[in-house]
Amino acid sequence: MRGLNKTTFNAARTQARIQGGALIEEVIAQAYANNAQVITGNCNCVGNFGAALGGGYGNLMGLYGFSVDNIISMDVVLANGTAVTVTANQYPDLWWALRGAGHNFGVVTGAVMKSYPTPKAKNMAWTGGLYYTEDRIEGVVQAIQDLVLKEPMNVFIYYTTSGPPTFNATVLVTPFYFGTEADGRKAFQSLLALKPYKDSTAHIPYDQWNTAANAFCIKGGRKPTYGAGFGKMDPATWRAIWNAYVDFLKLPGTGYSTILTECYSLTYAQSIMKSTSSFANRDVRFNGAVIPNYQDPNLDLEAEAFGSKVRALWRSTDTFTSNRTYVNFAFGDEPNDVVFDTSTPRLKQIKQQYDPQNVFNQYFDIQPAR
Repeated sequence: MRGLNKTTFNAARTQARIQGGALIEEVIAQAYANNAQVITGNCNCVGNFGAALGGGYGNLMGLYGFSVDNIISMDVVLANGTAVTVTANQYPDLWWALRGAGHNFGVVTGAVMKSYPTPKAKNMAWTGGLYYTEDRIEGVVQAIQDLVLKEPMNVFIYYTTSGPPTFNATVLVTPFYFGTEADGRKAFQSLLALKPYKDSTAHIPYDQWNTAANAFCIKGGRKPTYGAGFGKMDPATWRAIWNAYVDFLKLPGTGYSTILTECYSLTYAQSIMKSTSSFANRDVRFNGAVIPNYQDPNLDLEAEAFGSKVRALWRSTDTFTSNRTYVNFAFGDEPNDVVFDTSTPRLKQIKQQYDPQNVFNQYFDIQPAR
């Protein structure tokens, strides 16, 4: 599949044909070279459709919606070996299922996605790091909770470390604003007013927006991920998570472990009816992930306890009546209802039609309806 990695554009640059093995960084590079934008995830080394088929959050979703909202057609190999082109009008049930639970219904060898003509001079955003000492946690968390994110904006918060040799824990916030630095600083004034001890933000081009996350692409080690969706940033919860994080860092070899939460502008995405796709999380404001990072398998139990504890803390103040987790942030022990929510019953029916032998069962096994 990795050999299928090309991205090409129509003459108007309003559509991109992306092959199924293309990485996000490859799609962005071609889009930037062609004076266009394509909705992708934020981690360069991830397959474009690995991210998109689960829903697909990304820097520009405040303007254009989720990845699943930007797919025009998909070329898919089904469980019986048949190759089909899936659109809203051709195989409409499969179209609905693939956009949110696509990993369970076939192999997507390529797709046509919407693209947006954008000259390089305007394809710029203000983003980077704002670093805070731990005594600012409550203020930072409340500021993110209170932020009204406009379409060009998103914001992430991390618990991370300074790296070797000391691995000192710190709080990192990465604001994003598609536009000028002046407008970005104005939009995020509430966070800047909390006086970060370091400001590494800059006005950078589209093909560099994901560069800061390249550390997540380093191969090797043990990196189980525990995720949770939640509707509220609760300062007391985040203080408890900080305490758990600092305790885990006391174990040898855990200094690259990270906790993160993403928050995007959802106004446009929520204007698209939830029923249009199997993607279930349009109503989830925050998506968190805790990633213990270590080499020693003897730490597996401690890492599992740490990840589970942080996930439970998020869920304790999530404002939902049942647990919710973005499928691409999930650990794997979640029931289908947690990642697919109310889409689960229909997914089982469509599974019976297109994959009755459950060939595609490796990722959140959706059992065909019987």
